[in-house]
Amino acid sequence: MDAVLLLSTTVGIDSACGALGVARASFYRLRPLLGPTLSTQVPAPPAARPTPARALDAEELQTVRTVLNSERFQDCSPAAINATLLDEGRYLCSTRTMYRVLQQDSATRERRNQLTHPQYHKPELLATAPNQLWSWDITKLRGPVKWTYFYLYVILDVFSRYVVGWMLAPRESAELAKKLIEETCEKQNIQPGQLGLHADRGSAMRSKALALLLADLGVTKTHSRPYTSNDNPYSESQFRNMKYRPEFPDRFGCIQDGRAFCQTFFPWYNDEHRHSGIGMMSPAMVHHGAAVAVREQRQHVLDAAYRDHPERFVRRPPSALQLPTEVWINKPINSDKETH
Repeated sequence: MDAVLLLSTTVGIDSACGALGVARASFYRLRPLLGPTLSTQVPAPPAARPTPARALDAEELQTVRTVLNSERFQDCSPAAINATLLDEGRYLCSTRTMYRVLQQDSATRERRNQLTHPQYHKPELLATAPNQLWSWDITKLRGPVKWTYFYLYVILDVFSRYVVGWMLAPRESAELAKKLIEETCEKQNIQPGQLGLHADRGSAMRSKALALLLADLGVTKTHSRPYTSNDNPYSESQFRNMKYRPEFPDRFGCIQDGRAFCQTFFPWYNDEHRHSGIGMMSPAMVHHGAAVAVREQRQHVLDAAYRDHPERFVRRPPSALQLPTEVWINKPINSDKETH
């Protein structure tokens, strides 16, 4: 074992065990029993690597450095420098050697301006009443043949989930969006400083024409972070609700078919659809201020049912669902307010 230990300081344990016919497991098991002098002997430092015979000498290396750092070639890659020198009938060294010389001088790095993404802040938006915060988006409806689409613009009130405006058009356009938003603000009697309008980062949403219109109307605009659908959840939820309706077709035969469907769907969605996020009220009830009276009527019915059959309500008297008092897009973590 002492012979293995001595030889291992030069060729390594695996090679020493193989040369002397000793199992490595036996060596490791008996190594603690070896003498302290042998077992603690410091291995000799590895021998210095000799310079290859084909390596450039000091004068040749200096010539390469001079060429690489010359004003003529200071902005060229080693491959381009080598090719240019070959065209002139001159060879200094390989392209890889040029890279090694530059690396020794710490002269190899990315010199182009790389694309850096700005830091987008998470939008934190609050609505405590209708017509304080709207979200809008555009979705595609498939046309009669493959690769044909119609574009549905929808503006949704975040607090009440009420669709305040919509439009089906053959294309996505900032001018069309501008017209829809302007008409919807006029229809809802929006005053300067009253409304915030939230959208994603589509080209129509970020257009200069739309930004100028919102500034004239006194409407504050906000945008979602790129590729973050959760920053515009209410519009996304409304589109999903529409496209999962049983009567929603796979394709629309023409744009008039799409408009006919929307003229039926949106009145149902606003006036008849009971939304779980607003106490199972319809968006129209909340948007037009009738939700409190409707909840009181529901509570009267539940109270009467409890008086007639209290044994059917085991834990407590029944209570109608509460109405939201505030709705957030990305509620702050440190907020003490209740999320709805």
